[in-house]
Amino acid sequence: MRDDVPSTTEARLPLAGVRVLDLTVVWAGPYATMHLADWGAEVIRVESVRHFASSTRGQLPYPPAPFVQATAAGGMGYPYDEAGARPWNRNAIFNAHGRNKRSMTVDLTRPEGRDVLHRLVATSDALIENNLPPNIEKQGITWEALSAVNPQLVLVRMPAFGIEGPYRGYRTWGNHMEALAGHPLIRAYPDLSPEYAPTGVPADAAGGVAGALAVVLGLRQRAKTGHGVFIEAATAENFVPFLGEFVMDYSLNGRTWEQMGNDHWWWAPHNVYRCDGADRWVTLCVRNEDEWRALLDAMRRPDLATDRRFSDMACRHEHRRELDALIGEWTAARDAYWVMYRLQERGVPAGVVMSEVDALESRHHAARGFFREIDHPESGRYRHVGRLFQASETPHPPPRHAPLLGQDNEYVYKQLLGFTDEQYHEFEASGHIGMDYPRE
Repeated sequence: MRDDVPSTTEARLPLAGVRVLDLTVVWAGPYATMHLADWGAEVIRVESVRHFASSTRGQLPYPPAPFVQATAAGGMGYPYDEAGARPWNRNAIFNAHGRNKRSMTVDLTRPEGRDVLHRLVATSDALIENNLPPNIEKQGITWEALSAVNPQLVLVRMPAFGIEGPYRGYRTWGNHMEALAGHPLIRAYPDLSPEYAPTGVPADAAGGVAGALAVVLGLRQRAKTGHGVFIEAATAENFVPFLGEFVMDYSLNGRTWEQMGNDHWWWAPHNVYRCDGADRWVTLCVRNEDEWRALLDAMRRPDLATDRRFSDMACRHEHRRELDALIGEWTAARDAYWVMYRLQERGVPAGVVMSEVDALESRHHAARGFFREIDHPESGRYRHVGRLFQASETPHPPPRHAPLLGQDNEYVYKQLLGFTDEQYHEFEASGHIGMDYPRE
């Protein structure tokens, strides 16, 4: 159990006593292990001071480069816009999903490094990774190798396109995976080139939740059979069911849907509308005739009830552009929150399109205590997103900050693996153990 959380609190969390080795990168993998750590698992990030993961830890400060370059290269955000001497401990992309985890360092490209990993695997319950298969397999991360060390291990591998297949060696990003699933073309806007499709990457977030679920399912299967299990959870494949109705419509009817933007295939109105103020918007949709009448009541436009263009859902969908223009005229002079509250009171689905500031200052999130402050030794005290799931009769202990690189080396090498002080210093001297990346 972690030494920074009281054992009585730790023991009440669902995954207390479970040890997970984390060899994840970028967003999907670290997001998966974040959930496991939130629920009490001891998550140990296996990292390297020899091979820097810029998409996971941020940007190196050397060779010297302007801050703008460091940010553009993946730092995402640093406190006071300062990368600092150790930006890998300060950047937002790592700290957002690194809470409650440990970090140890080892070089898996060398035999003694693999021996350290095997000793760690022997005392762990699960290992999860989402790297490029050919690369990670060169470091001995395969079911055949690891199950020989620990037959009860739960191994979850979640590369973009799976362990086998023509795309197994493809390097990819979240939006690339979604492109191969067809999502950007569907969500591109009708009047614009597909290059202007939204660039959000829900495939990564969806893959992270699925990866955490895969670990829990593996632990459940092991409890039933007494044996370990290998689970493959390709991130791109995990996202395709999110578009299931589009896949089925093509397989059933040969019909494709392209450049829908904010449209719905049947509901109308269904869009995002500009409101009063700089870049203020509200989204709303009407799903039936009751909601249509409620919208007209909120807009004080009873005359539209007798307009033949909008007499039923089919007509409204056919004339949705004219309808969007009328609604847009109404919202343009009004506050976005006022529109949301007025429609919600009448049972019409509506919501403000929030900025990060809106979300952080939301009275709803504040009332629920969703955002939690975390003290970080190199970044200071900042608000972070809260735990995704809330369960009855489970504690919600203060989260531990994301680990500094190699922060838990002594704990792992000495306490868990039993290496002596002399052996530990040998690992330090040979470049396995450290808290900084070498200047090159």
